[in-house]
Amino acid sequence: MSRDHFDLPLTVDRGAKTPLSVQLGGQLRAAMNDGRLKAGERLPSSRALASVLEVSRTVVTEAYEQLYAEGWIEGRHGSGTYVADIAPPRGGSHRALSPAPEDRSRDAGTAIDLRPGVPWVDGLDTPAWRRAWRLAATVPPDGRPDPRGLPGLRAALVDYLRRSRGVTCPVERVLVTRGATNGLDLLGAVVLRPGDRVGVEEPGYTKARSTLAMRGAEVVPCPVDESGLIVDSLPDGLRIVYTTPSHQYPLGGRLPVPRRQALLAWARRNGTLIAEDDYDSEFRYDVAPLPALYGLDPEVTVYLGTTSKTLAPDVGVGWLVARPDLVEAITGVREHVNDRTAVVPQEAVRILLERGDLDRHVRRMRTEYARRRAAVVEELGHLPLLGDTAGMHIVVALPQDVAARVVERAAERGVLLATLDRRFDGPPVVHGLEIGYGGATLAQVRSGCSLVRALVQEALSGPAHAAAG
Repeated sequence: MSRDHFDLPLTVDRGAKTPLSVQLGGQLRAAMNDGRLKAGERLPSSRALASVLEVSRTVVTEAYEQLYAEGWIEGRHGSGTYVADIAPPRGGSHRALSPAPEDRSRDAGTAIDLRPGVPWVDGLDTPAWRRAWRLAATVPPDGRPDPRGLPGLRAALVDYLRRSRGVTCPVERVLVTRGATNGLDLLGAVVLRPGDRVGVEEPGYTKARSTLAMRGAEVVPCPVDESGLIVDSLPDGLRIVYTTPSHQYPLGGRLPVPRRQALLAWARRNGTLIAEDDYDSEFRYDVAPLPALYGLDPEVTVYLGTTSKTLAPDVGVGWLVARPDLVEAITGVREHVNDRTAVVPQEAVRILLERGDLDRHVRRMRTEYARRRAAVVEELGHLPLLGDTAGMHIVVALPQDVAARVVERAAERGVLLATLDRRFDGPPVVHGLEIGYGGATLAQVRSGCSLVRALVQEALSGPAHAAAG
């Protein structure tokens, strides 16, 4: 829905004590709240509205920025500013929680998806994205592509990892993969024999567990706490330990330096390789992320990274950084099984890196994710939250039956959620919800979390929990 012209009566009082931007924002907010401005309607540009009101453009820009931060409006790249779809209203009642019959079969494509692991793909800088792929498509095909990856991309990754993650390495240690899981699989193909024992964080990344198991390994769950992997609990005899030290998945701990040093010392004593998955370290909202574990000991650490969280999963480009003998062995395996990373995506990522487009995109994403994270905390902050200082998801600790009920009822209302239980290999010791905020708009995050809050309150006030309380 759009208007051919903008005829909503707006005024500003220069004699009032309230700043002009606050006055304007209040009037627009009221119009959206009472339905005079409807979801999907396009707002005038800041320049046009400033001209109509005879105010500086800064006044309109500040009003828009505040409304954007609150989730009332949203920007569509290259298209303008629109009223966001906010439902239920901020002041609305949640008493009628039972969905109408027609809502029970709501199409998944129209649902609010708050499951973890989905990045903000709509935030891509469209001109830069198109330019990179257009230029990449001019690269002539190579009959014998280098299984280590394009030299230009490997060199660009050396520079990117040095400035963003404190990883200093020569290009000979960098191998381009199809993603972090592909890198872990290649590592397993080189170093594992059937029956070898490998450690995976518990709870942890399910795909890492299954990837190593399919290589014939015996997967040993390794417990974590609020700070990450518990090094003192690691058993001897592990060939590989898979860990997410910068942002433990899914509980969100950040492995402190003393534990990092203890982990590396333990690995050296036991002849174990550390597979470090640095899946979303770019997104931290409290302090700067610690440098990668790899930088403390490159001989026992294999560093895995991916563009799936910063760009999109279907780009299919990641990287592995390891000591030369491992890179050489993995290169041989890739040649043997004809495992390749497609050339055009590699070239596109190189262009995005060399032109600084990826860095700019990450900065935009960090700002946008911080807004969404704040919205989740605002709606659910009265509940126990884990991992709320980084990444693209937050864990809400809840009793097992409450979490399961909320997931079921939310799906009936068109909000997709995931429980924490699936991240455990053995019996779960922590229960709750994983709230992902990468794949939904800010308005959807607010709306979905508002529903979650109401459903949790309903479930906790039920007969069983009321009696327990």
